[in-house]
Amino acid sequence: MAPVAVSIAPGVMYFPGYLDRAAQEALRETVRAVLAEAPLYHARMPKTGKPLSVRMSNCGALGWVSDETGYRYQPGHPETGRPWPPIPAFLLAVWAQLAPGAPPPEACLISFYDAKARLGLHQDRDERELSAPVVSLSLGDPALFRIGGLTRDAPTRSLRIESGDALIFGGPARLMFHGVDRILPGGSSLLANGGRINLTLRRVTPA
Repeated sequence: MAPVAVSIAPGVMYFPGYLDRAAQEALRETVRAVLAEAPLYHARMPKTGKPLSVRMSNCGALGWVSDETGYRYQPGHPETGRPWPPIPAFLLAVWAQLAPGAPPPEACLISFYDAKARLGLHQDRDERELSAPVVSLSLGDPALFRIGGLTRDAPTRSLRIESGDALIFGGPARLMFHGVDRILPGGSSLLANGGRINLTLRRVTPA
C-alpha cells in the first residue's frame, strides 16, 4: 500500500502514520544497535561551545557534527574516533520509497530529544548536494515541529509530529527554516523511558 502524503507547503510532504507499530518497534531496535556502536553525545555550538540540548549520533559514510570550529560532515564519531556504522537496510528502503530517483543517502543524523530538549529554527544547508531531499522519521513522544520559510523572519506554522510519521523537505522547501518547539512527554509508549528519536536521511555530496 502506497504511503498517504499530505502537502504542507510546496516541497514539504507529510506522511502521517507512515510506520505502523511493528515497523516502529523494528526501527527502534535497529537504532539501538547503531547507538551501541556510535553512542549519543552532546554536540556543541560553534564559537561558544555551548552544548545543544539534543543529543546526537550518526550512521552512514558521513555524519553531521558541530563544535567550536563549526558545522560539518566527517567520516567518524567525534568522541570515539571510530567510523560511523553503515545506514541500515531498513532506512535505505524508506529512502527508496519516499525519495525515488534521488541519489542514495550518505548520512543519517540520529537526534534524541528528552522532555526538555528544543531545536531552534535553522536550515539544513551544510550539504553540497541540495537537489536531493531530506527525509525525516520520528519515533517516540510527539513533537511540536515548527515550519517557516526561506528566511528566518518568514511566517511559521506548527505541526504535531507523532511516532511513526515521516516528513520530506525537498525542491523549493529544501532550505526552509524549521525547528522543534517542544516534546510532549507521555504521548507514546514506544520508548520505555520516554523521549523522541528523530532520524534524518541526507545526501551530502553531488552524485
